[in-house]
Amino acid sequence: MTTIGVTGHMDLTEGSIHLVREALRQALKAHADDLTGISCIAKGADSLFAEVVLELGGRLVAVIPSQDYRQTKVKPDHAETFDRLTAAAGEVIVLPHATANRSAYEDANRTLLQRAERLVAVWDGTPPTGKGGGTADTALEAQAAGLLVDVVWPEGAARDRAS
Repeated sequence: MTTIGVTGHMDLTEGSIHLVREALRQALKAHADDLTGISCIAKGADSLFAEVVLELGGRLVAVIPSQDYRQTKVKPDHAETFDRLTAAAGEVIVLPHATANRSAYEDANRTLLQRAERLVAVWDGTPPTGKGGGTADTALEAQAAGLLVDVVWPEGAARDRAS
């Protein structure tokens, strides 16, 4: 069983979604026979990864950062996808944090990295913001822990900085 976690940007442009989905499919298909994907099911890269894992016949593990995450952080435009993916997951880990905050996100990323053998980072290479818990932070933490990090950022992909 190959266990792969994901980190990635939430603010992908509409035109980037197909590009990123295809790049994720290419990155994961070599592992399709025995794939377990670990995702926090956030909008954007996390959910695209989860969808591809399931499309390839893999097992999905969802890591939810806090008890109130669904109610307070999942926006209406992502609710159906979030609910569908958590329902399809073979395992759902809801962390004990009462509220979704930076500490909960950092803990969710640590949980993901502890369970993964490697990490796929849907990352444009932007350095960490200093707030912690972001894509760059997670990718760099994974590298420091000795995990193989596969960066996926297909040509033409972009972020919607206004979102």
